[in-house]
Amino acid sequence: MPSPVEDRPGLLIRDSFRYSDTVLIVPPPLVECLQCFDGLQTQLDLRAALVRITGDLQVGAIEEQLIEVLTRSGFLEDENFQALKEQRHRAFAEAEVRTPSHAGSGYPENPEDLRAQMTEWMDGAVAAPSADRLVGIAAPHVSPAGGYECYRAAFRLLAPEDKDRAFVILGTSHYGAAEKFGLTRKAYATPWGESRTDTALVDELIREAPGAVATEDYCHAVEHSIEFQVVFLQSIFGPDIRILPILCGSYAHSIYRGGKPEANENVARFLGALGEIAARESDRLLWVLGIDMAHMGRRYGDEFAALANEREMLAVDARDRQRMERVAAGDAAGFWELVQENHDDLKWCGSSPVYTFLKVVPGARGTVERYEQWNIDPQSVVSFAGMSFR
Repeated sequence: MPSPVEDRPGLLIRDSFRYSDTVLIVPPPLVECLQCFDGLQTQLDLRAALVRITGDLQVGAIEEQLIEVLTRSGFLEDENFQALKEQRHRAFAEAEVRTPSHAGSGYPENPEDLRAQMTEWMDGAVAAPSADRLVGIAAPHVSPAGGYECYRAAFRLLAPEDKDRAFVILGTSHYGAAEKFGLTRKAYATPWGESRTDTALVDELIREAPGAVATEDYCHAVEHSIEFQVVFLQSIFGPDIRILPILCGSYAHSIYRGGKPEANENVARFLGALGEIAARESDRLLWVLGIDMAHMGRRYGDEFAALANEREMLAVDARDRQRMERVAAGDAAGFWELVQENHDDLKWCGSSPVYTFLKVVPGARGTVERYEQWNIDPQSVVSFAGMSFR
């Protein structure tokens, strides 16, 4: 991403998988040189690029420094990177608990400070009475500081008697493989304590759809889309709850090549297995979708600067609402047709959890409780909503 440090312009590079803890800012003149590290070009190509950029034949020191920094940081596919990766994966696999990854950044790390912050975010949250039992909710996974009103609109609907249900949390997998579902048997911890994972249901999904499952998926270690939902659930019920955390990889092949996601045999088996659990367990489950919607503006590769609820974002609002109408109607096919338009140029970060839910709980009908657009930076916007399903 562009460097946010005013006196240090350039390209900021960090590792979303957290294999490396290093953050680099590459100065503008050297950004072009990163193209040389593609596995095809040689060190001679890098040297030629540096000579052209600097106008100086004596570039050996810059060349060696750039290579050394990228290597030491774990940003090149080499032995150092592989060692960092294996170390992180092994540590997660051996851990008994999925420790909080975003405490101290996405929300306060101190339990008392977190309680005060959650009280502020959930202020005035009063559930409206309904004759129909709640089947599930959809909440954002954007930073709660930016999306707390939509989080509140969804989580305020949970009632005390819901505590005894198992919360099936369908989160967007930002880093996982397409057409794969990331599972873990580990309890999910927050500063307040550990919420146990229903390992029997995890094992059932692994048994029935092994080809679709990434078991003890390392993506859980760094992903925020489920962690934020667990924090909000614990703020209401405490840590003593039962969850089934499922990271949903994108259905990218379907978006770009056409057809339905379940045309993939492994996806079809997983949806079938999860659908059987949904039908069998019925009211003993409550579904929580951790999803964002459109991602527009410079940060996301668009040629325009996006401003929430202005200019181009007015059309995005209308298209978001078209999709939400299909979701609310339980129309999985109609929703997916809208996602496939222009290869999902809205860049919805949540279409796979939504489609998964619509396929496995076909009787659910939804209500949009609140919709928002938020400038995540001055030129980029994320949209999201709080929804209920009954």
